[in-house]
Amino acid sequence: MTPDQALALSPVIPVVALEDAAHAVPLARALLAGGLRTIEVTLRTTAALDAIRAITSAVPEIVVGAGTVLSAEDIAAAAEAGARYALSPGATQTLLRAGRDAPIPLIPGVATASEAMAGLDLGYRCFKFFPAEQLGGAEALKALAGPLPRARFCATGGIGPEKAPSYLTLSNVLCVGGSWVTPTHKIAAGDWKSIEALARRAAGLRVDP
Repeated sequence: MTPDQALALSPVIPVVALEDAAHAVPLARALLAGGLRTIEVTLRTTAALDAIRAITSAVPEIVVGAGTVLSAEDIAAAAEAGARYALSPGATQTLLRAGRDAPIPLIPGVATASEAMAGLDLGYRCFKFFPAEQLGGAEALKALAGPLPRARFCATGGIGPEKAPSYLTLSNVLCVGGSWVTPTHKIAAGDWKSIEALARRAAGLRVDP
């Protein structure tokens, strides 16, 4: 799977930090039932890798990405657990170079044109624009499209269902990431029907070219 293919799976990538791996499979099934084909499980909790393993084993129809990847070791662990791609909140030169030889594609985080240019120089084309709203939102990405026509973005950070369409209409945005699809309190309550409904709303945000 290429980074472009991963980011084109769904208009919204649900971003989740799972505290309990037992929630992983029913959550993935709810998202899939709502029409989303991928999920970003962030490596912020001790349950993350077990959650990735559980989803890839029980719900192979949904593609799992690993988020908050900070090192080559994180990428390797995520790949071993079954993740198909990785995203980082930012990128060091060490991480960018490690990502070129990684077993799964890395989508590095950028916040400036200079950081995107550094990634392009190393062969990257897809980036995570984070934190999107704090960096100027959709208007900032629109401004980057002219000088950086090869770059494509997943915008994440402060984006909800109301703001997502303004990003998804941009030619250089493949998708947005959002935790609004997977609210922590609904996961804790096992309210999978509500999450399925949120996923269906998110899946409906796709903008046809």
